[in-house]
Amino acid sequence: MSGFVGRLRRWYGEGPLQLLVLLASFALAGYAGVRLLEGDWPMVVLWFVGAALVHDLLFVPAYALADRALRAAAGRRERGGWVNFVRVPAFLSGLLLLVWFPLITGRVERYESATGLSADAFLTRWLIVTAALFAGSALCRVLQVRRGRRSARKERPSVVH
Repeated sequence: MSGFVGRLRRWYGEGPLQLLVLLASFALAGYAGVRLLEGDWPMVVLWFVGAALVHDLLFVPAYALADRALRAAAGRRERGGWVNFVRVPAFLSGLLLLVWFPLITGRVERYESATGLSADAFLTRWLIVTAALFAGSALCRVLQVRRGRRSARKERPSVVH
């Protein structure tokens, strides 16, 4: 068995458990796509291929450019400083925007008739959640800086009179 695992690791780059989890996630995503689109196979394939292409050709360069600009603004001194406190809420806000994009932009056709609710509040709620994410991240950064200053003061030798 170790010969098989060794060959798999050389060929795939990871162990069999990682491959199994990856295949299971693809199967789950495929099942969800099939259930969502009610057996419209060409649309399921188009959706998966389109999502992969949009991610790789549009989002990855945008992530890389934004991260490079953020790291350049931080400079060499702040290598582990505030950059992650901007990355995390920006990522979460972007993920929420991606998931709820049709409702946030108001491009919904069947939402109101299916739920009886208006889709008008989604943009406001997303903006509030985004502001809360950045405010919480800023608060965490302030607390981290204060903790760092306190520990730096404790490490200084006391002045002898």
